[in-house]
Amino acid sequence: MYTIDRLDAGTWEVFADLVERNNGIYGGCWCAPNHVEYQRGLSDPRALKEQLVLSGRALAALVIDPEGRAQGWCQYGPADSLDLKHMREYAKDPPAPPRWRIACIFVDKGHRGHGIARVALKGALEQIADAGGGRVEAISETTRGREAQGRFLFSATVELFEDLGFSRVRQVGKHAWIVTRTVRSTNRGHRAVDADP
Repeated sequence: MYTIDRLDAGTWEVFADLVERNNGIYGGCWCAPNHVEYQRGLSDPRALKEQLVLSGRALAALVIDPEGRAQGWCQYGPADSLDLKHMREYAKDPPAPPRWRIACIFVDKGHRGHGIARVALKGALEQIADAGGGRVEAISETTRGREAQGRFLFSATVELFEDLGFSRVRQVGKHAWIVTRTVRSTNRGHRAVDADP
């Protein structure tokens, strides 16, 4: 049984522990380069991420195990606060403006293949619903019929998004698609979620 929590000042250390256990994530990025404040070659990813979290400008759903350790997350935020991969192609024919973007989904290397990415994405969608809902977009990779390298799946798979009600809008890379879904507003709080066995 996993609990979904919000990334904020109170959970920063739990998040930092997950990132440090996984060598800084994707070469030490700390899931910071998606933030519009990030400046390649100038920003220190850890310091920027901590600053954004402590100021409430970095959002994510954390997947917490029964021992209180984060085993995954789904980064999301207002559309104007996050960039996505393939933005040059995206900008050639942009879809209807979203309210939210999902930029990164990560699972601890020792817990992959157990449904934690699904739990994290569901948690982010619940937090988005709690924040008023609206149109959500992501850019993800298709994997059906091919073996994709993990480094390309930092935003999970198109198939996972489709399982959770997203639709493909337009292809923006060899295997990359813009996916969208409109989330209704709710007033739900945190709750426990089962991962797939």
